[in-house]
Amino acid sequence: MSDASAPWLGGWFNRLVARPGFQSWASRFPLTRHSARADGAAIFDIVQGFVASQTLLALVELGVLERLRSGATGADSLGDACDVPADRMEILLRAGAALGLLKRRRDGRFGLSRKGAAVLGVPGLTSMIRHHTAFYDDLRDPVALLRGGGGTTRLAQFWPYVFGADGNVPDHVAETYSDLMAQSQQLVAQDTLQAVGLKDTRHLLDVGGGTGAFLEAVGRKHRHLKMSLFDLPQVVQQARVRFDNAGISERASIVPGSFRSDEVPSGADTISLVRVLYDHADDTVLGLLAKVHAALPEGGRLIVSEPMSGGSRPDRICDVYFAFYTMAMQTGRTRSIDEIRRLCEAVGFRQFVTPKVHRPFVTSVLVATKA
Repeated sequence: MSDASAPWLGGWFNRLVARPGFQSWASRFPLTRHSARADGAAIFDIVQGFVASQTLLALVELGVLERLRSGATGADSLGDACDVPADRMEILLRAGAALGLLKRRRDGRFGLSRKGAAVLGVPGLTSMIRHHTAFYDDLRDPVALLRGGGGTTRLAQFWPYVFGADGNVPDHVAETYSDLMAQSQQLVAQDTLQAVGLKDTRHLLDVGGGTGAFLEAVGRKHRHLKMSLFDLPQVVQQARVRFDNAGISERASIVPGSFRSDEVPSGADTISLVRVLYDHADDTVLGLLAKVHAALPEGGRLIVSEPMSGGSRPDRICDVYFAFYTMAMQTGRTRSIDEIRRLCEAVGFRQFVTPKVHRPFVTSVLVATKA
């Protein structure tokens, strides 16, 4: 079959599959029923996705997962503890078991599954699940979100630091954002440091590094490194305690500032941007990358670590979750590795490496060299 005929054939076949009568026939015919039923189950899984996520939120908000950490419990006692009628608690527990988060025992009690225990064990995950109430509120009308012009979203109110050109962010807002970012940063740091070697780095500058969670992980793993943190004054003030507790204060300096209005400090031979670029629009990103390029010496490296779009092969997580999340923030967007590479090339970077990462849903990595 020629390539020229493929689009026509594809359109004809999709029109056929879209007919209710064909679906009914295909679900019974021996050669097609497996695919038809699998497609139907996968589609329904997408349809019920919001209900599944809200089930998880209820388990977290009511502390059910935490209560089951010590052992299996029945719906009656959990209902009393959570102020939820026992029959409704039973529904929640059965839903949790159906999602693989809980296990139902033969005696009717429920306990944690491995997956449910992992929810408690993944740093920052329960905080992110609670935080999703703001995100889901913005997604209540996805068409309005896509069209824009609907006013300020809840996520934009939660992340106002993104818009701050002069670092003028209230302390309580900075603290809320910093706590959430620091918790989730542990996994990102772990995967980034597995992908990128810092053996030959003398001085690492982390731009937009918040309260220093990434540098704490770097400092614990690489005892020889000198490190610097550059971020808004209200954010980095919490980093000193973190560095003191980690025993890296003598090697870690703090430089308050905004990369929008200030120059990126010089002196480092490696600069990291961890979950920074996807928060901002292209013009802001280009301005930041130009400052990073100017601050690095010849042969200096830039490490970009963040969730990235699959590009020509859309990714189920980054091209769904993170793409809509950044849209709801009303600034920034997820970019593919190729898009980030082109932005880096535009400011003078020439050599690029894309290390393999184990969990792209946590982060992907691009390393650029000033040469």
